[in-house]
Amino acid sequence: MNDKPWSSVITPDDEARYEAAGFGRPLGIGSSPALLIIDVQYRTVGNTAKPFFDSLHDYPTSCGEVGWAAVERVGQLLGAFRKAGRPVIYPHVAPKRAYDAGRLGAKVPAIMTIDEHGYEFVEEVAPREGDILVPKRHPSAFFGTALVSYLVDLRVDTLFVTGCTTSGCIRATVVDAFAYNFRVVVPHDAVYDRSPTVHAVNLFDMAQKYADVVSTADALNRL
Repeated sequence: MNDKPWSSVITPDDEARYEAAGFGRPLGIGSSPALLIIDVQYRTVGNTAKPFFDSLHDYPTSCGEVGWAAVERVGQLLGAFRKAGRPVIYPHVAPKRAYDAGRLGAKVPAIMTIDEHGYEFVEEVAPREGDILVPKRHPSAFFGTALVSYLVDLRVDTLFVTGCTTSGCIRATVVDAFAYNFRVVVPHDAVYDRSPTVHAVNLFDMAQKYADVVSTADALNRL
């Protein structure tokens, strides 16, 4: 597994600049991790695994088969967290109503057309009794939600962040988690986006500033 999934996009000169400036040092993990599974709903992967442009026939917000590949990795992490008895939290977008449009509805009108099934959690990694559901309206799982309160109550010090999209809800949540002084791990093959280039660039930037970006295999070893 490539430990630098951005290597086809980020140049050696780009990396040298950040290294010379002292970015990218590891955060490590604490003693009390929790798993965030963000927006792993059918609307973000399609009803079945298929290429990106084909998956748009299911939902215009689908990322296609890369999402299904990530779901498999999310499942591995979910199994490990369940076995360890550690918290699993599902920040997710609830079905949109007309009054939810806001600026996002103006920017991406298709998000207002998703049917009820699209908002269901993907069966392979769906929540079960005891998991925490956090409905949200905006990219960050922290903005306007009770997430911090849950994490404080559970004495969580480290967040493993999975789901989608890498450049949107993942990145926004990671930046806010960092701002709240949590340690953050992003398993790069357990997050997904509709553009491989945007996915790679955002992973690189998060790795330099806000999180430890590792493979799922490495994340499982750390656990």
